[in-house]
Amino acid sequence: MAANPSLEANPALDDWLAFAADGTVIVRSGKVDIGQRISMAVVLLVADELDIEPGRVKVARVETGLSPDEGFTSGSQSMAQTGNAVRLAAATARRLLLVQAAGALDVDIAALEVDDGTIHSRATNRKTSYWELAAAGGPFGIAVDPAAPLKPRGALQHVGTAATARGMEALVRGRPYFLHDMSLPGMLHARLVRPPHYRARLTAVDEAVAESLAAEGVEVVRDGSFLAVAAVDEYAAVRAAGRLSAAVSWDSGGGLETGDIYEGLRTNDRVSLPVVDGTPVEAPVPPPGPPLADAVATLEARYERPYQMHASLGPSAAVAAFAGGLLTVHTHSQGVYVLRAALADVFGMEPGAVRVIHAPGAGCYGHNGADDAAFDAAIIARALPGAPVMLKWTREEEHAWEPYGSCASMDLRASLDGTGRIAAWSHETYSDTYSMRPRPGPDRAGAARLLSARFLAAPLAPPVMGPAMGRHMGIHRNLDPLYDLPEKRLVKHLVRDMPLRVSSLRSLGAYANVFAIESFMDELAAEAGRDPVAFRLSHLPDPRGRAVIEAAAERLDPSGADCPEGRGRGIGFAQYKNSAAYAAVVMEVVVSDAGEIRLERCVIAADAGEIVDRSGLAAQLEGGVVQAASWTLHEAVAFDRAGIASRDWDSYPILGFDNVPVFETVLIDPGRQPFLGAGEATAGPTAAAIANAVYAATGLRLRRIPFTPDEVRAAALA
Repeated sequence: MAANPSLEANPALDDWLAFAADGTVIVRSGKVDIGQRISMAVVLLVADELDIEPGRVKVARVETGLSPDEGFTSGSQSMAQTGNAVRLAAATARRLLLVQAAGALDVDIAALEVDDGTIHSRATNRKTSYWELAAAGGPFGIAVDPAAPLKPRGALQHVGTAATARGMEALVRGRPYFLHDMSLPGMLHARLVRPPHYRARLTAVDEAVAESLAAEGVEVVRDGSFLAVAAVDEYAAVRAAGRLSAAVSWDSGGGLETGDIYEGLRTNDRVSLPVVDGTPVEAPVPPPGPPLADAVATLEARYERPYQMHASLGPSAAVAAFAGGLLTVHTHSQGVYVLRAALADVFGMEPGAVRVIHAPGAGCYGHNGADDAAFDAAIIARALPGAPVMLKWTREEEHAWEPYGSCASMDLRASLDGTGRIAAWSHETYSDTYSMRPRPGPDRAGAARLLSARFLAAPLAPPVMGPAMGRHMGIHRNLDPLYDLPEKRLVKHLVRDMPLRVSSLRSLGAYANVFAIESFMDELAAEAGRDPVAFRLSHLPDPRGRAVIEAAAERLDPSGADCPEGRGRGIGFAQYKNSAAYAAVVMEVVVSDAGEIRLERCVIAADAGEIVDRSGLAAQLEGGVVQAASWTLHEAVAFDRAGIASRDWDSYPILGFDNVPVFETVLIDPGRQPFLGAGEATAGPTAAAIANAVYAATGLRLRRIPFTPDEVRAAALA
């Protein structure tokens, strides 16, 4: 089995499993459930390995000091890390308990059977249970065995089935479920008073207004340019924030830079590195050579992606309390231990004096405002010790202050030989960092990445990030195609001094890189006079990759040979990070005379390794298509010198229910194969499938996202 950093960092069996007195099994994980349904997968894995019903398995909330430290929930790694860890933990526990049962019942272990946690002997008809043995023996006190024998695939009762995720009934019925619904005794409600943009600093507060608010029972908290109010009544806090906002002055500091972002990607200072086999190399970038002398055709194209939001449907929130020298924070952060380290650093506290507890919040894949809201709440709670503080960002704040997904520009060039095969390939991607989560590092880098740290009286400047050097990370994620291409020249450019705050957004650089690669593959196929599927397969030796392309194309022919007039189909394919799930997406679209793109049908074919939660896997793949389709058709952050202009759903539109295609999702089950993370696998293929479908329908090649009606009409007039 591949190395598992979660298990290596948390080897003790007691870190992962406990048998409770009420006849349940408590599973602890460091990966939070943010809609990817890791909790349901964990339940199914543990139930099968222990021979118990899924209803007996409880997944504990993620909390520092109690849960194993698994870093961030990111990178489509939950199954490979947590899934494997809890499966092995359950297998280790089962083997140990059966040994104990054999001793307690004085029988050979081979004579024992397990039925929903009850262990009985066929020879003597005596029985015991996991819970009796666990109560007698106390903590396990052993390590998880990486070689613990797993149940054979044919003996699995729950893994691979369609299951209903935990918490769905509460969501459907609208019961209190989210962090935002928390209500604690003596709780204060807080709101921030924001500057117009990142560069603005507070110069004056009308003290008469502040004194008036204090007389009404409203607390005003100021630390440098950080300004907030808190009150027992939530609406009183909302009104107070509005009054105080009108009574302050800001130095705008010249405002945001407003030049063309795509020009900035080319002209700003940057760090440029060649990429070899998916990994950057500290070496000079080789210049692009002349087109091959014997090439029958050489094509060049540029593809572009704007800044885009996480655009969580619910704004970020947090609850914090400071009492007795201890700070407790409830948050929907995706990395409770990492956030704890950053909070401890910024406040000069020991990590053990900070307790961070995960609670469900607005769905987000990537680094949205959750960590920043937690820090904001903690600042206020430290200023007002004793009372829990509930801080909620507004919709406007969520849109204007979250860290965005980086803009990007991709230059591709390729030559075709006389047989219609690719003979040379060059791909350069220009983008900002994707690595601004509050991860500890030199010069207080973790604390400095929290937004409000730059506004405190003792501010921390945002760190200047170096290039990510791991395999398929950040800018260069999926920059190296899975295709067999000779003469590959791959380059990443980390561009400095771009205008907006950025961090990780679902799939990082893979969305833009796969959009560019798969669009360009269609352009090359057309130049070679080849069918787009046949052209891809002729360059793809990987049998699992070929299988998903063939499965998708079989159900919806990307060539559009059977497509009604006025419609087009396109295909996109990738293996996420060249190591995670394989996914092919075929999209059928209709383009109106006004340039509006309507999504009609979508076929997904995917191989994510062994299937555990069949419904959850399909939901992740389809949800990835919906989010990527929204990015591709609608989403772009708008800003000017005065700040972010796209602060609501009108100025930042997203895909509506009226444009969700009819899905057919084909899950290829390879049997007992390693888990391949699937959450981000369909993002890039979706963008390319839409672009290729629009070309098939209209003859227009769209290379700048989003494909708005204006963009379509401009392409028609070009």
